[in-house]
Amino acid sequence: MGFLGENHKCPRGPFHRLFDALSTFAMGAVIGAVLTYVVDERPTNALVLAAAALGAVLASAVRQAVGGARA
Repeated sequence: MGFLGENHKCPRGPFHRLFDALSTFAMGAVIGAVLTYVVDERPTNALVLAAAALGAVLASAVRQAVGGARA
């Protein structure tokens, strides 16, 4: 690996990475909340919140596992 030349441009900026992570997190939360309503007709608010948090964390973990570790 050599030095970075004058024409070097990083492929993704910080805002793109932030939006990518937040959208993955939000989609996981939505899927977790929806699955709670599928399983239970009238779930409590705490159950929906816990399922949304778990879905968001799992979606983020799957994204990191599939995409590989990036710095």
